Amino acid sequence: MRRSKLALVSAVALAALLAGCTGGAAPGAESSAGATKNTLTLAMSADITGWDPSNQPGYQGWGPEAIWDSLIKCDAFGKPEADIADKWTVSADGKSFTAHIREGQKFSDGTPVDSAAVAASFQYLTSHGGSQGDYKGLKTDAPDAQNITLTWPEAQPMIINRVCNPKITTKALLDSGKVNDKPVGSGPYVLDETATTRGSVYTFTKNESHWNTAAYPYKKLVLKVIESETARVSALKTGQVDGSLITAASYNEVEASGLNVVTMQGQTTRLLLTDHLGKEVPALGSLKVRQAINMVFDRDAMVKNLYQGHGKPAYQIFRPGSDAYIDGMADPYPFDVTKAKALMAEAGYASGFDLSLPTMAGQNHETLMPYVTQQLGLLGIKVKQVPLSGANAIDDLLSGTYPVVLWQLGNFGQSLLDIDIVVRSTGYWNLEHQPDATVDGLWKKILTGDEATRKTAQQDINKYVIEQAWFAPMVNPDGFYAHSPDVKIDHVSDHEALTPKLRDFK
Repeated sequence: MRRSKLALVSAVALAALLAGCTGGAAPGAESSAGATKNTLTLAMSADITGWDPSNQPGYQGWGPEAIWDSLIKCDAFGKPEADIADKWTVSADGKSFTAHIREGQKFSDGTPVDSAAVAASFQYLTSHGGSQGDYKGLKTDAPDAQNITLTWPEAQPMIINRVCNPKITTKALLDSGKVNDKPVGSGPYVLDETATTRGSVYTFTKNESHWNTAAYPYKKLVLKVIESETARVSALKTGQVDGSLITAASYNEVEASGLNVVTMQGQTTRLLLTDHLGKEVPALGSLKVRQAINMVFDRDAMVKNLYQGHGKPAYQIFRPGSDAYIDGMADPYPFDVTKAKALMAEAGYASGFDLSLPTMAGQNHETLMPYVTQQLGLLGIKVKQVPLSGANAIDDLLSGTYPVVLWQLGNFGQSLLDIDIVVRSTGYWNLEHQPDATVDGLWKKILTGDEATRKTAQQDINKYVIEQAWFAPMVNPDGFYAHSPDVKIDHVSDHEALTPKLRDFK
């Protein structure tokens, strides 16, 4: 899921996590302490949430990528690539996507991959998962087993993204009500349940009949849930895993160990202040309170001390280079605790208020939350941390129960997607879904205008959410993926630039 559905973490025994080493090399295979052409072993900082195809993260989403194919895939720039479909067209009005399903594909249960399965998988999203709004009113037309048309009631400027995200499974599984029990997919790997322990180790064997099997050179994929970064780095250095996300705190140690590091840019650490109307937390209905929250964070110090210099101060939520990004913009809310306190007093909240912030292991909250709690405390804002875990954690996070969330949220290269998901009232990261006439009016310009008008409208939305302090952006951190020299990662296909995709490991 997009950055929006990041994987959760459950508590696991560290000894169990580090117990198994990578499988041995077959004769003639490349041999090393880490990857061989037989086995690729990757560490995950967060557990797999379950096997509901509507509730799968893109972040560290190697398990979902192994199990399921999509109708099409999206590349690093959001452009379509073949997958289950080998041909497709988009209607002139932007409402319909028509695809031809390549013949001969089968799911792991032996049933054919056909238009009925694709239709069922898309219809499932209209009532399940955090992206239901993206598929509201969706109609499917499958005249035969190999052809399908998906039609929305309104034009979809991001129709390619709408089509490339869903995982395709069987209608029988979706109808069974047991989607979390055992995955059924047509992807490049199949789950080996005999070598899998939930919350600890997940093992997958190669699907040799996959249509694009050459893109996945490893015979076996092993995912180890290792919550502690210290333990993940140790596992990397000793060859127990071949790759892992790391933070800036481990960068020098990993590089000095002879491991390779891929640097990725595409995140903004931020507070999402989604209760703009103050319905859940009355204080957040005050612009002065939201401005004060922005002014209490020393962004330069955060880059230096919390990210070890690996990043830049962030004054807006959009990715540099995207259409919505405003080049050369000065900090609209410079660090000034005294002025922030004055704003709180002017708003009638000199004594502060209580605020619950959800946390999840594996999302750098252990580093960020102490500082955020301390700085908000200077304004009298008393933070209660609420740990989320288990199969319902993502649903809880996105439910609107928590109007303010601290997150290193990834940014799309195509800022229209960020506006749709994070800013518009229908977006699943706009947690309170509160309508706003200004945003709605600018969105209409995006839907109907030419390219120049669309870009101007995106920048106007950016200016508006900055003026209204809907977010407290803090840092654009560098992301790092460390891996064995025996594993090659020539590029990162993820259009959020958060992690390499499974197809990037060579």
